[in-house]
Amino acid sequence: MLVTVSLGWAILQTGRFLLSPLLPTIITDLGITEATAGIALSVFTVAYALTQYPAGEYSDRWTRTTLLVPALITLTIGFALFGLTAGLSTFMLAAIVVGVGKGFFASPSRALLSDLFTAKRGRALGIYAAGTDVGGLLSSGIAVIALTYFTWRTPFFPVAIGLGILTVVYAAITREGYRVGEPSLDLKGTVARLVKSSQQRETLVAFALFYFMVGGFINFVPTYLAATKGFSESLAGLTFAIVFAVGFAVKPIAGTLGDRFSRRGVGVSGLLVAAAGLIALIVASANLAVWLAVGLLALGYKTGFPLADAIILDGAPAGGMGADIGAARALFLTANALGPAYVGIVATYGSYDLAFGGFVVCLLVAAGLLARRD
Repeated sequence: MLVTVSLGWAILQTGRFLLSPLLPTIITDLGITEATAGIALSVFTVAYALTQYPAGEYSDRWTRTTLLVPALITLTIGFALFGLTAGLSTFMLAAIVVGVGKGFFASPSRALLSDLFTAKRGRALGIYAAGTDVGGLLSSGIAVIALTYFTWRTPFFPVAIGLGILTVVYAAITREGYRVGEPSLDLKGTVARLVKSSQQRETLVAFALFYFMVGGFINFVPTYLAATKGFSESLAGLTFAIVFAVGFAVKPIAGTLGDRFSRRGVGVSGLLVAAAGLIALIVASANLAVWLAVGLLALGYKTGFPLADAIILDGAPAGGMGADIGAARALFLTANALGPAYVGIVATYGSYDLAFGGFVVCLLVAAGLLARRD
């Protein structure tokens, strides 16, 4: 199941991260502004965020499979819609469908791994989270090929086909049945658990700031490199791949270190390294300096994903893991959804450097909050 859900995560993240290097071409082709593009990406993330909690709690009450199979079907449809996009309205619809499908996949799949792995929970979640970076690496290369030989719509069809095949595979190997039970949600009880102590509240704020930074950075970094560093679209896309190459190696290691030592301590170190990398990226001008800064930034912030999940799941009751991780991720991803809109608006009326400078402040505040009670 670790291999299966990690592969599913990698495929859907390949499709999701195709949007970043293709974004300049999409903006031109659809005749929209950067602000409109940022809002469209935020709509995707809002749909993703809003489905986190119900998907997580329903997977606790029903079965994980009851949520995961429909999620994979929805993702298949959504990425096919991206390939069929003819205008802004279709693009928005595809973003919403993919956001909903991803939301119904993300929390139940993490809860499933938490069910299966206890002593090595961080490591398992690190391997799973590395699927994001596999997807990012693939998307960077695929985007270059698509822009050179095809259209920006073309690569979304193989993603849809891959997810369709995985849906059949998962349905064939799962040992769980399908059960739809009580549809009510205990949101009040879940929130009460998550904010019970000041340490838990500060942790939620810290990771919300972290996800806000990630949402803006990851969606706009190729466009940022093209606009401020003079990179071509292809070179910006290849530089984007550095983020995922580093993350692929770092996430399992960060998860393992969190299992053995302090998850919070590892997280604080990562946030400080990421802040240093982001400052270096803003001031860098030579290509080599930009590449080194991007690598340093990725080294720092990629540690945060398995640690955030593991910290929340560590404090969740056995029968409420899906609900707790779903509610926490709904908060994180709501903050994440604001990131692209923030960058798009600040870049339109100010500058990209100003927008990215704001993210440095977010990282430092998040590190301070996590460090307070370590």
